[in-house]
Amino acid sequence: MRKVGFGVVGCGVISTAYLNAAKNFPHLDLRGVADIRQDAARRKGEEFGVPGMRVDDLLKRDDVEIVLNLTVPLAHTDISLAVLRAGKHVYSEKPLGVNVGEARKVMDLAAEKGLRVGCAPDTFLGGGHQTARRLIDEGAIGTPIAGSAFFMCPGHERWHPAPGFYYLRGGGPMLDMGPYYITDLVQLLGPVASVMGSTSRLRKERTITSQPQNGTVIPVEVDTHVAGTLEFESGAIVSIAMSFDVPKHRHSPIEIYGSTGSLTVPDPNRFGGEVSIARPGGEWEDVPLSHGYADGNYRSLGLADMAAAIVSGRAHRASGALAFHALEVMEAFQKSSDEGRRVAIESRVERPAIMPAGLALGALD
Repeated sequence: MRKVGFGVVGCGVISTAYLNAAKNFPHLDLRGVADIRQDAARRKGEEFGVPGMRVDDLLKRDDVEIVLNLTVPLAHTDISLAVLRAGKHVYSEKPLGVNVGEARKVMDLAAEKGLRVGCAPDTFLGGGHQTARRLIDEGAIGTPIAGSAFFMCPGHERWHPAPGFYYLRGGGPMLDMGPYYITDLVQLLGPVASVMGSTSRLRKERTITSQPQNGTVIPVEVDTHVAGTLEFESGAIVSIAMSFDVPKHRHSPIEIYGSTGSLTVPDPNRFGGEVSIARPGGEWEDVPLSHGYADGNYRSLGLADMAAAIVSGRAHRASGALAFHALEVMEAFQKSSDEGRRVAIESRVERPAIMPAGLALGALD
């Protein structure tokens, strides 16, 4: 497979994980990094042995086919549009936009220019989640009829060095952590048909306890506890809660309940993890993983799959269409809560193709 040149815009905390993971994929060729903070771009460039530059200079490079957009959520749309206008494919951190209207601008421009949009999360491509997908597709639990999905914690101000953006427009537990859960559920069960939701906000301000901003008070502009029900086009019904207000809980990340068995799915913010199945009257039994990319943090897997798809001409899995559907679903929780009604989801998306089986690091087709 030929090498595909890519560049990065946004040299914050998450960029290190992406660039370290990219080393696992020989067809990905990092050509440069950029940031509005010149010092940040320079330092990241030195760390990974590539030029650190201005954003507009990166977009002018002829040897960059894909730009990895790792900016903060409020900047996702503007940067993605600039990348597309420069004639390059874009792969964005989640969410695709802070709302459906912003994300639609990206999808429309990409369609107009015949360019690809990819978007995190790509953790659903990991071995734990692909093994769960295989079991569902093979009928191991019969017809999926219900499920549950939970992410609940006290808040990111405990550990993140600059957590303020998590509580501004484009943040909150649903737009921050919801993409992992909603995307995994869609690849397991298919598109969502409707949403019913309730939301709340525990505090209007929070105090950072991490370093280096310990003691800094930050505003909270978004609701911090989101709960509700997802009704899938298939008929399956899933209960979900995403929260920055819960001290501790004992819920599994994702469980799927079928007509002849139940399935536990690993944490969708990780690539691996245990998969277990239980038959009626039986106990939980661990299932050996059937797919690779489960033994580490492969947080460039979606980008690598997109690059491989560009070369081969097939559809890529962590697509803009999948991210757009997930964003519409997430946005519907607030709308449902505000309006006190079930919200129908207009977009539909095909489940992405299952990854090739096998535990070895390698094939993406």
